[in-house]
Amino acid sequence: MRKLLIMANWKMNKTAGEAVAFFDSLPALPAEVDTAVFAPLTALDALSKAPLAGVGLGAQNFHPAAAGAFTGEVSLAMLAPFGVRYVLTGHSERRDLFKESDAFVAEKYWAAADYGMMPVLCVGESMAIREAGGAEAHTRAQLDAVFGDMTGRVLPKEVIIAYEPIWAIGTGLTATAEDAEAMCASLRAHLADRLGKDVAAQARILYGGSVKPDNCAALFAQENIDGGLIGGASLEPASFAALVEKGCASCG
Repeated sequence: MRKLLIMANWKMNKTAGEAVAFFDSLPALPAEVDTAVFAPLTALDALSKAPLAGVGLGAQNFHPAAAGAFTGEVSLAMLAPFGVRYVLTGHSERRDLFKESDAFVAEKYWAAADYGMMPVLCVGESMAIREAGGAEAHTRAQLDAVFGDMTGRVLPKEVIIAYEPIWAIGTGLTATAEDAEAMCASLRAHLADRLGKDVAAQARILYGGSVKPDNCAALFAQENIDGGLIGGASLEPASFAALVEKGCASCG
């Protein structure tokens, strides 16, 4: 049985003080659910000193190089002192707005894995690709960019994939539970082909895309959906706590 994992992606929201205040107001969360927050870089120091009540700390971005002339970037070694456990790789906004290629996403994924952090690989399709019938092929190709050649590679302790249909991020649109399940099942089957059945069976596949307390239970109850990567609904303590509580109830 894969334990439910609910991860908040705050994006470019919350000052350091606001981030600490979030945890000051966060109700106790059920231990049956794993949780994490991807906070802005400027909040990591403050959060590393705050009681996070068992919530793991994640970074939204990093550069795969150990050091160098990369103005404005941050390395994994710079993140590590703040207790960062997870890092996002391949988020649609990084791919689209900052033109991160599949090859660069793969470089980031393996840099994090080799460093000992837990990369969360985001994949997803646009509405145009979905309407053309290419959603499964597109997301499988994004997996192949990372896992297609495993020569000399050592997987991180856990494989975590976040399926985030681009057309559902911040739009209010949400894939139906059945559509999300079908895509996550397809991704798990492809992981089995690439990494073996045992790895695929243990991998946690999250859904992201306008997940809210009123629709999360149906999504998290699906066989191949192991939690969520949550944007807007994770910004308020009560909303995030409700997501965790309802997710816990749906899998009980």
